[in-house]
Amino acid sequence: MDSVEQKYRRIRKDLQRGGFALTLLFIAGTLWYGLVEQWQWLDAVYMTVITLTTVGYGETHPLGDRGHIFTIALILAGVVTIGYIVNRFTEALIEGYFVEGRRIRQQKKLVESLAEHFIICGFGRIGRQIATEFAAEGIAFVIADASLEQVKIAQSEGYSAVQADATLDETLLKLGVEKAACLVAALPSDAENLYIILSAKTLNPKIRAIARASNEEAVQKLQRAGADKVISPYITGAKRMAAAALRPQVMDFMDGIIASDRSFYMEEFLIDAQTCPIAGLSLREARLRSQSGSLVLAIRRRDGNLIVGPTGETIVMAQDMLICMGTADQLRVLNQILDPLTPGTHQN
Repeated sequence: MDSVEQKYRRIRKDLQRGGFALTLLFIAGTLWYGLVEQWQWLDAVYMTVITLTTVGYGETHPLGDRGHIFTIALILAGVVTIGYIVNRFTEALIEGYFVEGRRIRQQKKLVESLAEHFIICGFGRIGRQIATEFAAEGIAFVIADASLEQVKIAQSEGYSAVQADATLDETLLKLGVEKAACLVAALPSDAENLYIILSAKTLNPKIRAIARASNEEAVQKLQRAGADKVISPYITGAKRMAAAALRPQVMDFMDGIIASDRSFYMEEFLIDAQTCPIAGLSLREARLRSQSGSLVLAIRRRDGNLIVGPTGETIVMAQDMLICMGTADQLRVLNQILDPLTPGTHQN
């Protein structure tokens, strides 16, 4: 089934072809009356216009049999061409394609202006919840879904969405994958998510790719395809349910951190050797807790080693990733401490 954008483009091309055909008829009629019938050019133009529009004013100058035959052919061709243009224009007007065309152009400009944005492929139950979380965080993102109904739902909720097949390179390029920071493949089909990850990583090897999987075998295949993180809603959901049964207080605490209306947030901060003043200092010397009130939960070294619950003697090194927890205000202060040249980067 054609997308709205494809229908709009087809109607636009049809109108362009109709306009081109009408222009050729106008030129042909003017040249005939001017060169063959030897009329003045103004008379030739006038005769061509009244003939194509079938207004019935009569002949500007007497015509012979040859001129009559040509005029009949010009009238018939003009009626067919103008009728075709009117038909396509009326269809476009009734179906709202001119409004849709304006929306498509605005959306295209918006996507082209995005950089370091997130791409959500699929707006089902999983994709919709992801969009809700991104919107709550103030993240710039765009949605792609092959279903027109799902796209309309996304747009009604104020999200930027396009109807397109996300497995195609053309679609990912249209969504600005080369400039995107992260892509989430949330389609229900493991095969389609695999295609998306392969295409995204080919077009932008630096993009962070997150994929949905239905089983453990799919998880392994998606990881081999280059996905940075693979989540199985069924496996993860089962683990969370088991944890809720065994450790309810822990799960209540974790749910309080990741809920949309949470009071506490978890954030990650990359230590830049050139801008971060605490690079090379211990956590005790950095005094992050006393200055901001936020808590450093873990540190991931550049080589991937994860230090959980770092002590005051742990040295903060360049290219470390600090995983911290605190309120929005506390994390905002921490961001200003760690990256004073670009304040507000991690504001919630």
